[in-house]
Parts: sequence; C-alpha cells; structure tokens
Amino acid sequence: MAYVIVDTCTKDELCVEACPVDCIHPKKDEPGFDEVPQLYINPTDCIDCGACVPVCPTNSIYVLDELPPELAHFAEKNAAWYATTG
Repeated sequence: MAYVIVDTCTKDELCVEACPVDCIHPKKDEPGFDEVPQLYINPTDCIDCGACVPVCPTNSIYVLDELPPELAHFAEKNAAWYATTG
C-alpha cells in the first residue's frame, strides 16, 4: 500500500479522476457509494504515482510512511474495504 485516504475525505472524486489505474473506489455510480463515509485506495492496485494527492482539496490522502500515528488505523480501513468488497 502506497497511499491511504482518511476520514476527512468528502468523496468529491477528484482523486478518482486523477488516478491513472482506477484504484480509488467506490465511485458515485457503484454500489455502496452512499453508505461509505469516504473513498478508499486499493492497496494492491495502487502504483504509487501520487497523482491523487495534489488534487485532494481536503488533504485526505497520505503517503503510508507519512501517515500520522493517530490516523494509522485508516491504512487497515482502506485495505479492509477491498477485502470485503473484492
């Protein structure tokens, strides 16, 4: 996993549009979008390009190694979302 989205995500999908490998979900037209509190980055599909980071207006995307300790649990939440929807 290279990047992690945290709970300040507003689901505006700017990161989805910037992602060259389509690894950020769910999208507005996918099941579960309305139920989830944030978007999630697929830890196995992410190519570590960083395109999503500068377009996020809420600074909700972190490099895994720079994730503050108080937000570390979001790495597991991102991976778990794909484990249950995959």
